[in-house]
Amino acid sequence: MSSLFSPLTLRGLTLKNRLVVSPMCMYSSQDGFANDWHLVHLGSRAVGGAGLIITEAAAVAPEGRITPDDLGIWKDEHVPGLRRITEFVRAQGAAIGIQLAHAGRKASTYTSWKGEGQVPESEGGWTTVAPSAEAFAANYPRPVALDQAGLRQVVADFRAAALRALEAGFQLVEVHAAHGYLLHEFLSPLSNHRTDEYGGSFENRIRLLLEVVEATRAAWPAELPLLVRISATDWTEGGWTADESVALARELHARGVDLLDCSTGGNVPAATIPVGPLYQVPFAEKVKKETGLRTGAVGLITTAAEAEALITNGQADLVLLAREFLRNPYFPLHAAFELGEEVAWPDQYARAKPRQRTAK
Repeated sequence: MSSLFSPLTLRGLTLKNRLVVSPMCMYSSQDGFANDWHLVHLGSRAVGGAGLIITEAAAVAPEGRITPDDLGIWKDEHVPGLRRITEFVRAQGAAIGIQLAHAGRKASTYTSWKGEGQVPESEGGWTTVAPSAEAFAANYPRPVALDQAGLRQVVADFRAAALRALEAGFQLVEVHAAHGYLLHEFLSPLSNHRTDEYGGSFENRIRLLLEVVEATRAAWPAELPLLVRISATDWTEGGWTADESVALARELHARGVDLLDCSTGGNVPAATIPVGPLYQVPFAEKVKKETGLRTGAVGLITTAAEAEALITNGQADLVLLAREFLRNPYFPLHAAFELGEEVAWPDQYARAKPRQRTAK
C-alpha cells in the first residue's frame, strides 16, 4: 500500500490519506461571511480526493483580518454559511478543518489584486494590534501594543471561535501561529520587544500561544484533533529558530496539540529564504524526530513521488499542498494512479477513471 494513501488517525478522526489542502486565503468574503466561492473552492478539492481540507485563515476577531475581504468566525452569524461547506465536504468522504487566525500587525491591508499596504480608515481600515507598537513595514499600519485586557480578549476570541467551529461542523481546528501574524509576532524576538511576562525570554514569548492553545483545547472536544501551524524559522539573524521550534513543540504536545504544521518565514519583509522544492520539509522532519510529535510538511511539494517519499521516509505524517491544489483540484486522484494505488472516484466521475496498468 502506498504510504501517501494510508490512513492516519488523530484522536477520534481518521483521515483516508495523508494529502491535505493547506489553508489558502481567497480574499473573497464580505464581513467575514463564507459564500458560494468558498463552497466551490473547498468542495471541489473534496471531490478531488483530499484526505483533509483546512479552510483559509478565519479571523477570530474583525481586527484580526489580514484584509477587509478575509473569512471570519468572530460572530454566530458566520456559522450557517460555514456549516453548508462542512456538510458538503464531509459528504464527499473528506475531513474538514478550520484555521483560526489573528493577523496582528499585518492586518488592515489591501487584498493583493486591489492595492498594497495599509487600508486607510476612510476605505474600511482599522486600528491594528501587536506585541509591540512597531509596523511590519513602512507601508503597513503602526499597531497598538496589546495591554493585559487585550491579551485576555485574544485568548477569549480563539476560544469562542473554536466553539463556533464545532457548531459549524468542523472536525479539526488549527491555530495559526505562523507567517508573521499575531501569535508568531509574540514568538519572535524580531517583533516582540515587550518587557513584561509576555516578552524577553523564550518562556515569556511563547506564553500567549500556550494560553491560546490551552483555551482552545479546553473548548474543543477531547475526541477531535487540534493542530498548530508555526513558522519554524524566521530565516533572519536574531529571530525565531528551528531549535526554539523543537522546544515549543514539546510544550504544545504536553498541552494536547496533535500535530505541528511546519511552515517558515513571514515575520520580516527582508528575510533571505532559500526557496526551492521541498525547502521546508527538513523542519517538519526535525520536529518529528526530536519530539515525537506528529508533523505536517509544506513548501513546494508538487509531485506524487515527492509526497510519497517524505511519508515513506518518516519525514512527516501529513503533506500539505497549496499551489499544486490550485493548479489541480484532483491531485489526489491522479497521484493515486501514478503510485499504482486503487482509490474510489466519485460516482459522477467514475466513467473518466483511468485503468491501472497491469504487468505482462
